[in-house]
Amino acid sequence: MTAFESWSTFITPRIQFLTRFETWSYADGPIGLDPTCGGRMGNRTVLVSGAGIAGTTLAYWLSWHGFRPTVVERGLWQRTSGSPVDVRGPALRVAERMGVLARLRAAATNVTGMRFVDAAGRSVGRVNLRALARATGGGDVELPRGALATILQAASAEHAEFVFGDSIAGLAQDDHGVDVTFDHGRSRRFDLVIGADGLHSAVRRLAFGPDANFVRHLGLYIATVPFNGPIEHRREVVMHNTPGRAVALHPSASGPIAFFAFRRPDLADFNHRDIDQHRTLLAGAYAAGSWRTPELLARAQASEDLYFDAVSRVDVPAWSTGRITLVGDAASCVSLFGDGSSLAMAGAFALAEELAATPDDHRSALRRYEARHRHLVEPRQRGVDQAAHLLIPTTWTGIHARNAATRLWPAAAAAGWLGSRLTTAGRGPRPPRRTPARPAGATSPG
Repeated sequence: MTAFESWSTFITPRIQFLTRFETWSYADGPIGLDPTCGGRMGNRTVLVSGAGIAGTTLAYWLSWHGFRPTVVERGLWQRTSGSPVDVRGPALRVAERMGVLARLRAAATNVTGMRFVDAAGRSVGRVNLRALARATGGGDVELPRGALATILQAASAEHAEFVFGDSIAGLAQDDHGVDVTFDHGRSRRFDLVIGADGLHSAVRRLAFGPDANFVRHLGLYIATVPFNGPIEHRREVVMHNTPGRAVALHPSASGPIAFFAFRRPDLADFNHRDIDQHRTLLAGAYAAGSWRTPELLARAQASEDLYFDAVSRVDVPAWSTGRITLVGDAASCVSLFGDGSSLAMAGAFALAEELAATPDDHRSALRRYEARHRHLVEPRQRGVDQAAHLLIPTTWTGIHARNAATRLWPAAAAAGWLGSRLTTAGRGPRPPRRTPARPAGATSPG
């Protein structure tokens, strides 16, 4: 699990939710029907908006089930910035069946601990992440978000059409399909349209309504930037806190990453694409920074690879409308702690599988997909507020209390306590497994 998520798991009373996420596996569930068997396959052409984690995973599995996916991505290339993310639970099984798990492990950060330091760089607390991983069953892979997206895209690129540098401008659906207009390309018609375009989803805005109806700002902003300077701990995340602010150095196979998180009320004029605004906000939040903050802030101010966004929660009452549906953060964002990528992979797998089970009845398929995936997402959303208080305490008292907890409650004891509850907590149902016939022209799941 990610270093930031591990800390929240270490201290917050969410064992039942964690166990449910760890033990339920879509990839162990029913695979669905071979859509090319038993007659005509309907709803064959699918437009996926977004080439991130959800979009690339979905493209792979749609192709494997015999659909013809087209992925449109606003960026000119795959985004490389962003904080490390976690692949765990059902997402590990999805990755294994895609044949990419070995590549994910090769790109892993291999972080073993999370250390909290004071202004002088002295250690004031530490969490043993390996002990926590053992207590929760192990197997998690933490890697840079860009590396994960690149690996998933490479797995799906041979069997899906990818269009970079364009985005959806308009959607008009009828009983038989969706007419799509683009910012740059020619208009096209698809059987289905899927929004996998993240927190700021264009598909959600066009088909469901304005962001204000679904997106709730959680009072936090985060930023990451590649850092090419020296780091003292190559296997540990090192974090320094002041009230309402955190700054950290996170080791990675591709180079260290500087991480910033700070509390601030929602900005009415916030623009997630305005890098100059992002630099101004960072400079204001960390103007009086201690530890290595000035050095890391200078790097963020100079870099063109700065990732910056609001920490938000997305709640969409129904994920589908007609022939249009949402997956990943577009449907149910769980930002800040890195497990949104695992949820995105699991959701994409489930969506493709349900569409394949009833290719001529997309409405039933989309209802089943939503019912199947919500039980994983909602517990994770409920834990974000509590965990944020531990990662970014608002007072010196809160900072000292958190640091003291890591010293007074050694990781070994915490791991034993956590492990004992994981072995006795209730487990979700595990559906029977079936093996599908391989659709013509589809890739092997590895």
